[in-house]
Amino acid sequence: MAVYTEVSFAEAATLVGRLHIGELSALNGIQSGIENTNYFVDTSAGRYVLTLFERLTFEQLPYYLQLMKHLAGRGIPVPDPKADASGAILHALLGKPAAVVDRLSGGHQLAPAASHCASVGSVLARMHLAGADFALHQPNLRGAAWWAETVPVVLPFLTPDQRALIESELAFALQLATSNAYSALPRGAIHADLFRDNVMFEQGADGEDALTGLFDFYFAGDDAFLFDIAVCLNDWCIDLESGRLVEERATAFVAAYDAVRPLVSGELRLMPGLMRSAALRFWLSRLWDLHLPRDASLLTAHDPRHFERVLRERVASPWHFARV
Repeated sequence: MAVYTEVSFAEAATLVGRLHIGELSALNGIQSGIENTNYFVDTSAGRYVLTLFERLTFEQLPYYLQLMKHLAGRGIPVPDPKADASGAILHALLGKPAAVVDRLSGGHQLAPAASHCASVGSVLARMHLAGADFALHQPNLRGAAWWAETVPVVLPFLTPDQRALIESELAFALQLATSNAYSALPRGAIHADLFRDNVMFEQGADGEDALTGLFDFYFAGDDAFLFDIAVCLNDWCIDLESGRLVEERATAFVAAYDAVRPLVSGELRLMPGLMRSAALRFWLSRLWDLHLPRDASLLTAHDPRHFERVLRERVASPWHFARV
């Protein structure tokens, strides 16, 4: 969500005009994130987000955009892609794939309580169920194959201790990902990147925070639902300074998920292992972004040491969910 491609007001206005969502009144670059170019778009009819895709291709993008359209149509609170007169939701701007989606109301909850974690767990389970009849299929592009390709690329930048950890964890993760037990897990379309900054909350009249939406589906793919759960546990349910799991939040998250889509025995058994794999995935991506950066006018790479700490904690202190 850094700005790699500068979009002028006139260029954005031309696209907005084709979508019949009012007249463009404001265009502002979004600094957070690292994958795509994003702008806040205000029009006479509403508020939207314009995305230019810097890595994903015209051939890859229908999966993500159609998934969002599918979920929105089934009552899941996600941004709904805007169509032109022909019904197309994938557009072109400055020679790059582009989309315009609804801007969700509210703000991020970056210091979540157990109640916030429960809300995310519940809506994630609803999302998994709602995607059961989604017609398109695409593998998780940041899954096991990508881990195996990327570890050798980042190894030269690591200390001997870090190299030993990343190589041993890659071996563990690949063995798990290719196991019969993993293949037997319930699977379908997953978000794969549902961090605190990809969920919005808004305070209600009762003073309680209500979840208003999930966004940034551009790492989505078909994989085990448990991987989505593991990604969330490693972000929503940890102490950010140490990477230590906060069990009250983790229990609230998984219990709320389990109440909507009951977990099978294999998911309960493999949860600690998938939490390690999910931590490895994001340590790898942050190492990649730090040491092999792309130019961007508003880019700040995330510190990879955070997910190194998370991974070490998941190895040292495996956690199992126990139903009450």
